Order: sequence, then structure tokens, then C-alpha cells
Amino acid sequence: MIASHLLAYFFTELGHDQVQKVDKYLYHMRLSDEVLEDISKRFRREMEKGLGEGTNATASVKMLPTFVRSTPDGTENGEFLALDLGGTNFRVLRVKVSDNGRQKVEMENQIYAIPEDLMRGSGTQLFDHIAECLANFMEQLNIKDKKLPLGFTFSFPCQQSKLDESILVNWTKGFKACGVEGRDVVQLLRNSIKRRGDFDIDIVAVVNDTVGTMMTCGYDDHNCEIGLIVGTGSNACYMEEMRHIETVEGDEGRMCINMEWGAFGDDGVLNGIRTEFDREIDRGSINPGKQLFEKMISGMYMGELVRLILVKMAKEGLLFEGRLTPDLLTTGHFETRFVSAIENEKEGIETALELLTKLGLEPSEEDAIATQRICQIVSTRSSNLCAATLAAVLKRIKENKGVERLRTTVGVDGTVYKKHPQFARRLHKAVRRLVPECDVRFVRSEDGSGKGAAMVTAVASRLISQQIAREKTLEPLKLTNDQLLKVKQRMIVEMERGLKKDTHNSATVKMLPTYVRSTPDGTERGDFLALDLGGTNFRVLLVRVRNGMRRGVEMHNKIYTIPQEVMQGTGEELFDHIVHCIADFLEYMGMKGLALPLGFTFSFPCHQNNLDQSILLKWTKGFKATGCEGEDVVQLLKEAIHRREEFDLDIVAVVNDTVGTMMTCGYEDSCCEVGLIVGTGSNACYMEEMKNVELVEGKEGRMCINMEWGAFGDNGCLDDFRTEFDMAVDNLSLNPGKQIYEKMISGMYLGEIVRNILIDFTKRGLLFRGRISERLKTRGIFETKFLSQIESDRLALLQVRAVLQHLGLQSTCDDSIIVKEVCTVVAKRAAQLCGAGMAAVVDKIRLNRGLKSLKVTVGVDGTLYKLHPHFSVIMQDTVKILSPNCEVTFIESEDGSGKGAALITAVACRVREAGQR
Repeated sequence: MIASHLLAYFFTELGHDQVQKVDKYLYHMRLSDEVLEDISKRFRREMEKGLGEGTNATASVKMLPTFVRSTPDGTENGEFLALDLGGTNFRVLRVKVSDNGRQKVEMENQIYAIPEDLMRGSGTQLFDHIAECLANFMEQLNIKDKKLPLGFTFSFPCQQSKLDESILVNWTKGFKACGVEGRDVVQLLRNSIKRRGDFDIDIVAVVNDTVGTMMTCGYDDHNCEIGLIVGTGSNACYMEEMRHIETVEGDEGRMCINMEWGAFGDDGVLNGIRTEFDREIDRGSINPGKQLFEKMISGMYMGELVRLILVKMAKEGLLFEGRLTPDLLTTGHFETRFVSAIENEKEGIETALELLTKLGLEPSEEDAIATQRICQIVSTRSSNLCAATLAAVLKRIKENKGVERLRTTVGVDGTVYKKHPQFARRLHKAVRRLVPECDVRFVRSEDGSGKGAAMVTAVASRLISQQIAREKTLEPLKLTNDQLLKVKQRMIVEMERGLKKDTHNSATVKMLPTYVRSTPDGTERGDFLALDLGGTNFRVLLVRVRNGMRRGVEMHNKIYTIPQEVMQGTGEELFDHIVHCIADFLEYMGMKGLALPLGFTFSFPCHQNNLDQSILLKWTKGFKATGCEGEDVVQLLKEAIHRREEFDLDIVAVVNDTVGTMMTCGYEDSCCEVGLIVGTGSNACYMEEMKNVELVEGKEGRMCINMEWGAFGDNGCLDDFRTEFDMAVDNLSLNPGKQIYEKMISGMYLGEIVRNILIDFTKRGLLFRGRISERLKTRGIFETKFLSQIESDRLALLQVRAVLQHLGLQSTCDDSIIVKEVCTVVAKRAAQLCGAGMAAVVDKIRLNRGLKSLKVTVGVDGTLYKLHPHFSVIMQDTVKILSPNCEVTFIESEDGSGKGAALITAVACRVREAGQR
């Protein structure tokens, strides 16, 4: 018993001594986490060089665009062919992908040989042979009459500029077929098929095996966005943001990048960690100085590295009692599969003894233990280096997505990863250490080069068919210049109807006279009060207008609340409260004894009979004060002032905010004769010739017309431009059949139009993998401000995802692109329709005056116009196209409802004083 324990202890100590001896000898191959982190940072820099247009040519890590723009989402469906050419044999596969509630992939394949003479003959003969094998396979399956999509795995160095185009850079793996290098292999295959004429196929995609690996795993795990191969060679690919790929045009969405990471270090950045053994391997290779990273980690070189270490240690008398054999000295005689076998926990030492004996050696137990340790150090370095570069990729994806914690999947293939007993476990462990902020799942790929090519094709086919379906749906929202011209012409017709006495009552565009007869001319001066009532808060303002050298406007204001009980009490209580607030403001400003002129912005539906007379038609916005509807609000205010008996005011003008906008801008620009609001709602006003305003007596001069253009189309004149989505929004609104134009262009409704389109797309499986969230079903949830955020800048896709997350929608990158496209189409149409309306207004002014050309300014206010990144530009461009004889300047208004009311009062006082003189 004691003897057996002593023997076990002796062997343990012996093993420990041998391990320490090897560890000391191979110290430089044992990389600390600090070194690995440094390598990871260097690799990040190389990735960036490869992606940069100016640095790609000199980059060692080439970062090749693959034109694969999406990973599988599980809704792929159909029958596909795949060709897999990468050696002396090639395969043809039929892959059936079905999505009837349960994802399923069925595969049949046939292997065909490529004779030596064809590998070295002409390209035409080679591709004719491939076409013949493809025809044979299709005949066997009785599918020659079908035109199926085909994916082509072509594992040779190629340059891609499209998904279905691949230029062969140079042959490898013993192929020498002439007339192929520098040409598109897809076209060569198409030519061969065409020459036969007995079948036709649609070649959709050319891919390499790394991309195929990612796509195969992506079908089963939709988080998969990285492909990794560690076998005879090594490479990786991942989904990169288009905005970072400078070598390809466009910055929307993502594209898979074939990294070609085996060449990392070819520029010398790994010289500090390469050992004498790495240098010897490189010198003896067929491509010295190339693929240096691959030579440190892949299966092609791992066994050879171990052999070189064994030889050197034997020469120094540290192994095999200093003896060498011809077999041990022969390159390639220590295979990588030996490394895997020796590292087996149970039989590893016995296997080492057996394999070393076969190499003609007489190994001791110590030699076997030392050999196992050498294998462990070489393969661990390989997995650690692989983890360092993979960590760089993971960090990049995490930063691209702007998330605190990344959850992702890596699809992996290759004999080293799959067959080495410890490699996968060590790789996973090292990745967890280097990127603790990433939750990474590793999925083994099955047949990445065959099934993967079919999956790329299936995804490409899905994207094409979905794109066609989406375009068909969005087509009616994309207006041509001819259509916009019709909208302009119809607006002019409706304007004429509103101005004429006999058609005014039935007109939808009401063209209401405002009794504002002049715009500012710069001579206005004095102190004016302004009231701005349009919601639960209201403002009192003192506006000081100066002319001459000190020309300008100075404003002081105070905001007051209107309690709910006052809003819904009696008219007397409401107007008494307003007067109480005016009194407080005058006291606050020290002006209580002065009888100042006052302008009143009253943003409720009214009928005006004069500048200082406005009959309230009906309350909106939650107001219910009794005894006001049908009454003149100016008279109600005067009566309240009289009841208080503290001060007197000269109520000069009642206006709406659109007219106020025009007047505010008119003070800065004397050419301003049009006001426009595009915010929650939309409206416009302009200076019309009195002779055309039949509702008001007198034919001299001009008067501002409040168009109330939101109701344009209420008579059906826009029905041929309305879509099913416009109808849906209108039907569920508070006022169906009313304000039709406003519902197509204003901020209150654009988000709803977008939401309805997104629901339609989702129901048809074109978005969100066909899954509708309860929140998306909620009316009003997709606010119009989201459109501005989504379209705002180059970070748009991150913003889209944030908005969709807020709506409870888990979106892919593709979903984000689609949502952005819908927002763009809806907002563009709104801007164009608004531009068509504005073109009608400026052209009417020009024709009124009998001018060949008109120079005019439009004062604009409203959140949609001011905050949406493209609305104003599209609207202005539309006006330019539809009214080429008008030179229109747009200026943004500041405080049209407050300052504007005071300026109307100032203009009215100027006109009144001139009349008195």
C-alpha cells in the first residue's frame, strides 16, 4: 500500500518537474492576459485600417466586403441549389428551406471529381465540366425544368464588388486553369450553362466558407453575427455597420466583412511575440512573410510547431536523451491530429509514447509528459491568440450597437475547433476573460460551405421578394412632379371658390378675411400689449417697437395658468380671470395707469367681421366656458375690463397664429407676404388683392387671408392621392372626413400614418419577423417627433432601434432600415404636398399682380418645419420646381402668436394714425 502511494507520488513529482522544465523553456509562448489585451488592441487598429478607403491598400487585414447584407431571420422559404468548389472534388447540393411554423432544412448532395487535366487546362473546359455535373445532378432529381436560385461557394482568393460577382485574384490548391484569373467566375459559369442550353439557373450569391459558416448558424440562432473557422487555415467574418465601410458606397444597414485575418502581423505588428519556431515555420513555408497570424494558430502548422520544439529540445539534450531520428527531422511528420490525441486527458500520455515510438524514438515517461506539455502550450497559445482577435471583433460590434452589454453568437467550423479536446473550452474561457461585458454563445456549424451558400441565397431571395412587396406598398406615397402639379392646380381652384361670395359657403378652403390690411414697413413704434390664448396656459406680453436708428423689438412676458374650473365655468369667470392676469402683469411692469393698444391671439375657430371683432364658433382644446360661443370675444374682454374698473385698454386686433407668423417675419423682411405653420396642425395666410375678396366690401389695397387650408380635400378632390393608410388614420380620428390635407402633411398625423404602414408590413411578414407587439397596436404611440429623430443623422439606425425598443419591438438591423425608409417616404410626401400648396399661394400672388416673376418671402413656424432634418429642404425644392417664376425666400418666425399679435396692433395703429392725419 505504502509502496503504491510512493510510486504515485514519484510520478506526480516527475510530471511536475517535466512541466516546469517545458514551461521555462517555452516561456515566450505562454501569453499573459495583459499581452493578449495588447494584441487585441493592435488587431482593432488593423481592422480600422482595412475598413478605411485611404489605408486599405497598405492594411494587412484586408476586411473584404462580401455584399451579404443580412443574416437569416427564420422566415426563409424555398428550394435552392448550392455549388461548393474548393479542392479536387466539388459538391452540388439541393437545399429545401421551409417555414411552416417550424424551421426546417432538408439537403441532398452529390460529390463530383475534377480530373487533373481539367484543373490545369482551360477555364472554359473547367466550367463546362461544372455545368455538366450540375445538369447531371438536376436530372437525377428531376428539377431541370425549374429555374432555381443558386449559391456558389468558391474558396479561392477573390475580389467582390457585388453579391453575384467574384473576380478570381489567383488560383491556389493546385488549380492552374488558364483564362480565369482576373475574370468573374459567375459569368464564366453562366456562359457554360448558356452554351448547354438545356437548363437555366439564377446565380444569386458567391460566398466563402467563413461567411457560409455564419449564415448556417444564423438560421438556427438569429443572434449569430460572427463566423469563425479554425481548421487547416483560419479566418473570421462579422456584420459591420455600412457607415464604417469606406470601400463601399452607402451608409445604411450592415454588411458582412470577410476579415482575412490570417494575414494579421504581415506588417510586423506581431514581431514581438513571434518565437524562433514561428520564424522557422515561416521560412520553410511556400509563402514566407505571408499569413503570419494563421501560421501561429491554424491546424496546418500546429503539429509542425510541436515537431520543431521537440527537435530543438532533443538537440540540447533536454528530451530523448539527446537522440534524433530521420522521422522526427522530416517536415510534416508530426501531424496536428497527433497534438489533439496527445492532449486527451485519459490516454494522452500513452498516445504520446506510442506516437513518439513510431517516429523511431525510445521515449521515457518523462519525454511523454514533456511532449504533452509542449502540445498544451502550442494549442493554448493558438486558442488564446484566436480569443484576442475575436475579442476585438466583439468589442467593435458592441460599440457599433451602442449597448452596455452585448449578447451575440459566433458560428464556428474547422477541425481544430471541433476535434481538439481542449481548444474550444480554452477559447471560450479566454474570450470570457478578455470581454467580460459580452455574453457570447458559440454554435458549431454543420456544412458551412454547402448549406451556408444556400442560406446566403435564401436570405438574398427573401430580401429581394420582401423589397418588391414593400416598394409596391409604398409606391402610392411617392409622388411625381406631375402629380404635385395637379395638387397645386386643385389648390388654386379651391382658393378661388373660398374667395367668391357665391361659392364660399360650399368651399372647403374657407379663405377667411382677417381685416389685416398691411404688413410692417419699419416705421412702427410704441408700446403694445399682446395676449396669447390657445391652451391651458396663456401669456401676457409687453412689446416695445422702436424705429429709426434703434429699430427693433423688445419683449417682456409672463405666463399664467387657467384652472380647469375656470376653463369649464362661465364666460364671465373666464374673462374676469384673464383681466385679473392682465392687471397683475401691468402692476408687475409698473404700467397700470396707461391705456395701451392690445393685440389678442385667440387660437380657436372664429368668424371675423372686422380686425377687432371675432365671433367664437366653438370651443376646442378642453375649453367649455358657457355663454361664449356665438359671441364676440373682443366684446367679452371689454366687458370684463369694464367690470374691474382699474384700467382701460385699446383692443385693436384679434388674430390667429398664422397671421402673427407672417407679421413677425414681415417686420424683419418687407417682402414677407405669406405666413405658414407646419407643426401639430398646418395652415397658411397671404396678402390677397381686395378686389378678389368678395366677402368684404371695397376693392382698393390688400387684405391678409387666413386660408384654413387644412380642410383642402374635404370635398374629395384629393382622393386619388390618398392611400389606404390615410383612410385608416382619418377613419379613427376625432373628425372623420374633415381636415384631409392637414392629415396628410401635419405633425399630428404623420406618426400615425407610419404606424399603420408598419402594422401592414408586419402582418405580411415583411417586418419584425411577422410579430406585432401590443404597443404597436396602440393609436398615437408612434409620435411624429420620432420621425425627426429617426432621420436626423448618420447614427440613425441606433436611434431607430432605440425608438423601436421604446415601443417594445425587438428589431434587427434590417427592420431598422425598413422603418427609416417608411419614415422618409411619409415625411417626404408631407413636405412635397405642403410645397405644392405653397406653390399655389405664391403663384396666385404673382398672377394677381400680372407679373412675369415674383420675389416674395414666406414666414414659417411649427415644430415639423423647424425640427425635422429634411422637411424644409424638400418643401422649398418642391416650390422651386412647381413655381419656377417665383423667387421664394423662407424665414423662420420667432414667437408669431405673441410678438406677431403686437406687430399687427402696431401696424393697425400706424395705419389708423395715417388715416387721422
